[in-house]
Amino acid sequence: MVVLGVDPGSTVTGYGVVRADAIGMAVLACGALRPRGHSLVERLADLYDRLRALLQEWRPDELAIEEPFTRVNARSAFILGKAQAAAILAAAHAGVPVFEYPPAAVKRAVTSYGRSDKAQVQEMVRLLFGLPAAPQPPDAADALAVALCHLNHRRAQQLAARAGRRST
Repeated sequence: MVVLGVDPGSTVTGYGVVRADAIGMAVLACGALRPRGHSLVERLADLYDRLRALLQEWRPDELAIEEPFTRVNARSAFILGKAQAAAILAAAHAGVPVFEYPPAAVKRAVTSYGRSDKAQVQEMVRLLFGLPAAPQPPDAADALAVALCHLNHRRAQQLAARAGRRST
């Protein structure tokens, strides 16, 4: 299974492509998209186009995306929601199922603590994927963390389904 993890933003959107199989997980690609344009509408259109290109290049089975964090600033969360919508729309047009995760769940999946800071997430992503250095920028590490959170969630679902079949 190949998962595209996305950490949405209107100025920087992190992405991470992870392959998981019976042997383990591997990072295929990660980085950050910096949408071009002066207005928010121009940046969202560019973000959509660039995510469509990533979806075409990597052909993921699923897309996992972090939900906007709403506690800090309502306006910022609203703008992040628009960037998230651009990513969801790109995936929908590519026929890729989308799964959303709150920031605390993503952090918990990677660090076992829902309030970890960016440096802790970066370091744990490096360790969990066996990378020589922490992914840069931090948005790329966050996107890989979202993909890892999704893969952990999928694995737990599979184990629960197997356990249910055994008990009946």
